Amino acid sequence: MANTITFFRTAFSIVLLFCPAFSSAFYVFYIAAGLSDMLDGFVARKTDTVSKSGAMLDTAADFVFAVVCLIKLLPVLRIPSWLYAWIGMIALIKAVNIVSGFAVQKKLVAVHSVMNKAAGALLFLMPLTIPAVPLKYSAVIVCAAATFAAVQEGHFIRTGREQQLEIYRAGTGRKRRP
Repeated sequence: MANTITFFRTAFSIVLLFCPAFSSAFYVFYIAAGLSDMLDGFVARKTDTVSKSGAMLDTAADFVFAVVCLIKLLPVLRIPSWLYAWIGMIALIKAVNIVSGFAVQKKLVAVHSVMNKAAGALLFLMPLTIPAVPLKYSAVIVCAAATFAAVQEGHFIRTGREQQLEIYRAGTGRKRRP
């Protein structure tokens, strides 16, 4: 069931390619893809069907959704250069976190903190607010939350705040608390 939901996220994402940005159809498929992202993991955990192949399918569907959103939104948004610089800084912090997480834990470490989830939710909501809130304002809120989440993530990784870390067990795709 969870993999079916994930498959639909990929399908919704592909349909987005054919919808004009910020049209009613765009919003319907964008929201459907976003909700399916929240739902598939929940269903997999509740039905005890978490699997490595499901995790890989989820990652692939997330990638397709993100790329399609960039393809649709970047050409129609006027993004100031300071915002590109801020996004680059966040990406750099996240990259350092990935490397240091591997160095500290010798495994791929994913931090599922409240701030990381909040930043992800704000990022998902941002395209929905663009008609009412100028990007230069909503982006500050999203980037501030993402910056704080990235710095906090690095702190948790480097200080071994194990209650905040989920380490992926090799070969199972299942998450475990250390």
